[in-house]
Amino acid sequence: MRYEILGPMRVVDGASITSLSARKIEVLLATLLVRAEQPVSAKELITEIWGERAPGQAQGALHVYVSQLRKFLRRPQTPVNPIVTVPTGYLLRLGPDELDFQVFQRLVGQGGAERKAGDTEAAYAAFEEAIALWRGPALDELRDGPIVNGFVCWAEQARLGCVESLVDAGLRLGRHREFVSYLYVQTEEHPLHEVFYRQLMLALYRSGCRADALSVYQSARTVLREELGLEPPCSLRDLHQAILVGDPELEAAFV
Repeated sequence: MRYEILGPMRVVDGASITSLSARKIEVLLATLLVRAEQPVSAKELITEIWGERAPGQAQGALHVYVSQLRKFLRRPQTPVNPIVTVPTGYLLRLGPDELDFQVFQRLVGQGGAERKAGDTEAAYAAFEEAIALWRGPALDELRDGPIVNGFVCWAEQARLGCVESLVDAGLRLGRHREFVSYLYVQTEEHPLHEVFYRQLMLALYRSGCRADALSVYQSARTVLREELGLEPPCSLRDLHQAILVGDPELEAAFV
């Protein structure tokens, strides 16, 4: 079985794909999954489900939700339920099951190792496979509580790092034109993420679009000034200057 949280949460078991319709039980499962193999106290679960307005019978309601979740996850061929009661609360054991975020982390680590070993093609393939696991914002509708929200913020940063690595590998492989549109989208979606501007400028320059590369710098400068009151960092300014003078090292320089 495979738990998928990199997008709307769902459970994949062979050809069967199921999801929960009750929001509070969804939040319960999401919390246990992001803390997989770690105990989560009843108090923490109540806060995730109800926030600061927990009803007087929250403890009893939590027991009911756990029971319903156990029924949802029960499989005839597996006698042991993944939801385990511990002294302070509950714990979800993955056992042989997969969690897509853990698969994502393994692929990112694999890509980093391949890049370090000098195999850019293999690194690119690993990063591409990792990004493909994302079906949308992770647990987007379930992030009201501190545990799930903290995980989502952390996971999104990990995704952005993987995108940076994917683009870097692509540029090293000479796929500049291929990434221009992709990077324009990234700068629109993440206007304060400076690395994407730098990668886009280099991709455009290597694609023969020098004026467009310089225009991207001006756009980045405007956004950073208006939103943060900051000038572009040295890395962007240096690249801008190198493009202005047509530095021949740019043809071989890596991001």
